[in-house]
This record gives sequence, C-alpha cells and structure tokens, in this order.
Amino acid sequence: MTTASASSAADLILLECLVAGTTHREKLKQHEPQLYVGQALELVREADSKYDDWAVKVLTTAAEGGIWLGYLPEVRNETVARLLDAGYTLGARLVHKAWEDDWLHIEIEVLLPAGTLA
Repeated sequence: MTTASASSAADLILLECLVAGTTHREKLKQHEPQLYVGQALELVREADSKYDDWAVKVLTTAAEGGIWLGYLPEVRNETVARLLDAGYTLGARLVHKAWEDDWLHIEIEVLLPAGTLA
C-alpha cells in the first residue's frame, strides 16, 4: 500500500487518468461530498485480481476512511503496478470530480514523490 503525502511541485506526474469502476462502488454517492480537488489518495496493488494482472486500487487515505473509489484503468496501469511491486512509494491526488448521470467521473494524478530516485 502507498500513501500520498502532501505533494510538491517537484513530484513527477507518472499518470493522469480517470478512475475506472466507480459505478460499481457501493455507497460512493454518499461519500462523494467528502471528496475534494487536491485530496491525497492511496494506491493499493491487487496482484491476485482474477480480472487484471496489473490491478491497482484507488482509495481515500486511511485517515479519511479508506473508501475504495475504483481502479487505475486496465490499459494504463502496468507501469504503476510494476513500480509498486518493486517497492516504490507512489502517491496520488484527486484533480477533478463531476457527476455524469449516475457515473462519478474522478480524475487523478499518480505521483512519484520528489527525491525518490535521487
């Protein structure tokens, strides 16, 4: 599991993407008002997923209840999954949210914290 800390301008943005599977998350509608732009998120590798070899869950931080929001998109998650598997600490932050009918559109950035590769 990785926890995003306060991000800095020097953090490297590895991926910008929509969170997949939000329509399948129970009670997300009741949790949505607590989600905010700039919010730190956690990434959790799900190596035993029967649907995706590179599955990475996106959650709010444990301090904010650890609400499971969805996954990194299947076609864009392999590099992030490999970095997590290798022990790198990655962060994430919410950059946009909006309802489109019954779908909560959540856009995030996956971050490599500054100094990680130094």
